[in-house]
Amino acid sequence: MRTKPAAERRQKVARGASPGLSRPKAKAPKGRKRSVPRDDVPFALTISTPTGAAHSPFLREHLRRARPLISSRLRDLHIILVTNQRMADLHRRFLGLKGPTDVITFPIDLDPKGRPLCGEVYVCVPYARAQAQQRNIPLQHELLLYALHGMLHLSGYDDRTHRDFLKMHRKEDQILQKLGIGSVFAPETSRRRSRGGGK
Repeated sequence: MRTKPAAERRQKVARGASPGLSRPKAKAPKGRKRSVPRDDVPFALTISTPTGAAHSPFLREHLRRARPLISSRLRDLHIILVTNQRMADLHRRFLGLKGPTDVITFPIDLDPKGRPLCGEVYVCVPYARAQAQQRNIPLQHELLLYALHGMLHLSGYDDRTHRDFLKMHRKEDQILQKLGIGSVFAPETSRRRSRGGGK
């Protein structure tokens, strides 16, 4: 059975490809603290594997451990590992671009302030495999980077400007280091890549 993006079912658009969901970040009023990551927020994680099923336990373990490290309202995350063809279809349909990409993120349910409570992250396994081989890193680490990238988009991070791009990738590296993986993304050796939220 082919997984149909919830965005298709509910007429939402891909995060990062949807300028309407991108808002300037407001500073916390004086005397109030910024929200900090909390581990007491309920969090449901589902991983669907039309391809790459062997990587599901690794992703599940590390994404669950990553969640408390991110300040977010996100309560429900669905990761879908897909083929090049499926990703190319999604990329064309929702972003109007040809060929596969690494990750596309769809916010599904939003709170009254427009922050995602639930979302889907489509991760392209063959794309990750090619990148992992090129950079000589484990495939699971590349897949985790893509899933984490989508999770950060659903938590308010964006990478449309150079400054936001660097901030988002610093956060990815920080989380991956705390998980014991170490830095995976290397912006100085890599071109700015589309991650479904970076356009």
